[in-house]
Amino acid sequence: MRTHGWGGNPPLDDDEAVARILVATRGVIDEKGAATNLADVARILGVTRQTVYRYFPSTGELLAATAMDAVGGLLDRIAAKLRNATRPDEAVVHGIVAVMDELAADDYVGIVLRGDQLSLGIVGEFTSAVGQEFARSVMARMAVDWDEWGLEPVLDDIAEIILRTMQSLVVGDSGRDADDLAAFLDRWVGAAIREMCGARIPTARR
Repeated sequence: MRTHGWGGNPPLDDDEAVARILVATRGVIDEKGAATNLADVARILGVTRQTVYRYFPSTGELLAATAMDAVGGLLDRIAAKLRNATRPDEAVVHGIVAVMDELAADDYVGIVLRGDQLSLGIVGEFTSAVGQEFARSVMARMAVDWDEWGLEPVLDDIAEIILRTMQSLVVGDSGRDADDLAAFLDRWVGAAIREMCGARIPTARR
């Protein structure tokens, strides 16, 4: 690792370099939002663009890494919104609404899904292994006893339902408010979850 630049205080190793790049990126996002680019981050750090390129070959990859670094906080906020949802159909429906709401407001995770940063590559990654891990993390924070509802064997299917629904919502904004979106999702996503539960859960919402 090269040690010149960095405002006279070079990182000790690549891990520290990446951490400092991500901190600088968050600072630039706070200032410029979706207009953030590698040159701005390099300037904040006192390094050349080539130095940042060594770790992140494009602005898209840099923003994606910044988003992943901030996912934990987003998941905690979603969990707080879902703490009283114990029925699987309601938890999944309101979980999707909460995720979409947080993504729309979040400066670090949501930025890759807005404006010029949104691409077919990013949309396609929704159902990747990373996307599956995200969906399972959301589900793990729900106050639902999946095993009690007989859903433990189909958790991967539920994760895919969540991801594919989010994928379609990101690509084509329906313009619905939160209540309308929840009602829409309940008719389709909620119904699918209730079908998976069989006789364990009533068709009508309580």
